[in-house]
Amino acid sequence: MATSATRPTAAARLVDSLQQLGVEVAFGLPGVHNLPLWKALSESTIRLVGVRHEQAAVYAADGYARASSRLGVALVTTGPGAANALAATGEAMASSSPVLVIATEIPSTLRRDGIYRGVLHETRDQTRMFEPVTKAARMLATPEQVGPAVADAARLALRANSGPVYLGIPTDLLTREVAGPVQPHRLGVEPTPSPDAAELQRACELLCAAERPLIWAGGGALRASAGELVGELATILAAPVATTYMARGLVPAGHPLLLPGPVHVPELGALWDEADLVLAIGTDFDGMTTQNWLMPQPPKLVSINIDRAEASKNYRSDVTLVGDAAELLAALVPRLGPPRAGSAVSDRIAQLDRRVRQAIAADEPQAAALLAVLERTLPPDAVVVADMCIPGYWIAGFARIPRPRKLAYPMGWGTLGFAFPASLGAALAGARPAVCVTGDGGFLFACGELATVAQEQLPITVVLVDDGGYGMLRFDQHEAGEVPFGVDLARPDFAALAASFGIPATVVSGFDDEFEHGLGRCLRSHEPHVLVVNASLKPPPTTSPRWYRRQRSTVSR
Repeated sequence: MATSATRPTAAARLVDSLQQLGVEVAFGLPGVHNLPLWKALSESTIRLVGVRHEQAAVYAADGYARASSRLGVALVTTGPGAANALAATGEAMASSSPVLVIATEIPSTLRRDGIYRGVLHETRDQTRMFEPVTKAARMLATPEQVGPAVADAARLALRANSGPVYLGIPTDLLTREVAGPVQPHRLGVEPTPSPDAAELQRACELLCAAERPLIWAGGGALRASAGELVGELATILAAPVATTYMARGLVPAGHPLLLPGPVHVPELGALWDEADLVLAIGTDFDGMTTQNWLMPQPPKLVSINIDRAEASKNYRSDVTLVGDAAELLAALVPRLGPPRAGSAVSDRIAQLDRRVRQAIAADEPQAAALLAVLERTLPPDAVVVADMCIPGYWIAGFARIPRPRKLAYPMGWGTLGFAFPASLGAALAGARPAVCVTGDGGFLFACGELATVAQEQLPITVVLVDDGGYGMLRFDQHEAGEVPFGVDLARPDFAALAASFGIPATVVSGFDDEFEHGLGRCLRSHEPHVLVVNASLKPPPTTSPRWYRRQRSTVSR
């Protein structure tokens, strides 16, 4: 990694630091300012995946982080290159994805504080652009800062509550020599607060006294790998388990106490209304999962969260246990006594499961067919990356996810165009095969990444549902009594587009046997494939125009 000089350059030191931290894959786009970094990467063991847009670099790093729980790394260039990465960085922040975004900045020798000079790619303050969408944003001043800063940024990104971190490096620093020896970097386990004994006792008392408890598990429980303990606790308390979008698969499909869908279904939402206590694990009760907080405050709320303020910012918590979800559940479970008789609750959930599936079939038969085909066809190790599109909404809400980290969905910021580039990262995270479910509108955000998929031969099956435009927005306009306007799109021949990159493509209509056979063939090939589905679906009850609590609230007024 060293240059012809006796000392390494800052670019070499940066790559050395990433390797020491166990980084195996990085996603990026070269520019004139970051080419020294590309040179250093060419001499390393890190696999550099060159994407066609900087936004895709961060989405891919995000998809990699979600599927693997490891650090995702995105490398972009100065000014417009960095700015292109902002939306994807915001999604990573909202979804707590540990992503390290490294961008070059204009040369330090040309910068003048407080003065915009017109240097190539200059931004008035590039680092500050990233501050609202990261845990931390820092620009380095000397080559010697590079190694320690990379290690610190990686640790911060992975530390609960995880999220993206930005590092800016003036381009002239990359070729400068670094004085001093290499410092070893390791990603050790960060200590978490010890549970407060009094609060732990109070939580046990409330849980034991509850007659109709409900467990609400979120992304924090997933990131703490607390699924087995959540399932065990549910059995002890005979408590139904609701999972947020971020926590799908935390409790495996088939657990008798797992709700068969989100609480946006009235019959499932009734369990929240009936509960005399809610145990919230690793969640902040965001607006999309609570129908903008139209769910009532529970009579008692016990929260487990890494952040005390997050636990009570939307619903008042009676007791908050601060720390790692798995550690706190491990402390709670032995204190709660023998399991309660739970057959009545599990029988009710089994009945609700049948009713929910029947309701989906009656409401939107194509959605029922899509969900059934995925359940029959996808192998257990497949990861589904769903976009903000109508089929993605159905999958995020109602697909039976067999394991943790097998669904990635942008229910942080809700960014359209997430799924296809994020699936690049998921496919390289050891979670194979990767299935991207996207609409025609969202796919066009990043269709250039077909070149990346072809060049890297990534095992991705793209299920591209073509409904002629922005189907959700078309539905919104219809619901408002308006004539659809500006939501119908001119589209390419998607199969021909894929074929132009050397990627096989199949076109089917609807989600019947032809779709199932096509999807099966794609998955068995272990090669990239595009499966175009001509279909138009009605959005599910999880979408805001169909929230039942909003409709009831409107009627009551």
